[in-house]
Amino acid sequence: MSEKHFLIIDDDLAFSQALQRSLQRKGYRAEIANTLSEARDCCQRFSPHYAVVDLKIDQESGLSIIPYLRKRFPDIRMLMLTGYSSIATAVDAIKLGADNYLQKPAGTAAILAALEEHRSDNTDATALPSGAPSLERLTWEHIQQALKDNDGNISATARQLGMHRRTLQRKLQKRPVKS
Repeated sequence: MSEKHFLIIDDDLAFSQALQRSLQRKGYRAEIANTLSEARDCCQRFSPHYAVVDLKIDQESGLSIIPYLRKRFPDIRMLMLTGYSSIATAVDAIKLGADNYLQKPAGTAAILAALEEHRSDNTDATALPSGAPSLERLTWEHIQQALKDNDGNISATARQLGMHRRTLQRKLQKRPVKS
């Protein structure tokens, strides 16, 4: 088996290093980039076959590097990984060229499985899992969509949702609820 190259783009150093060690034990060559500019530099030195991209990298969005990676490496398999998942960001990641989307915490086995999943042309990439989501999860998704529609403007989103800005900020600081 020829060596497969992995690019890990995440600002969580402990997670990145643990994933790198785990991938190396499985025979992958794994490089870590803690910023988007470091990721672009890594792409000058080697050609990754796989990429795991965190949604929030310091003050930047990991979504912005997906088109760059897709254009530079058309056959790369990309996974958007985040602790702040929402349907809106999952759809954005897929539309921009990510192959899959996974919520943290995720282990190496789950990451590799998600990267190996191939969407067929007749599969809807935005299909929701079976089972109705909770009211709290629907509320979280609605807030995320409103925030996206307002280009991240908290005040405009709060006005649109009919709530006080500080209330919205407190809701956004909480971890997203599970289905």
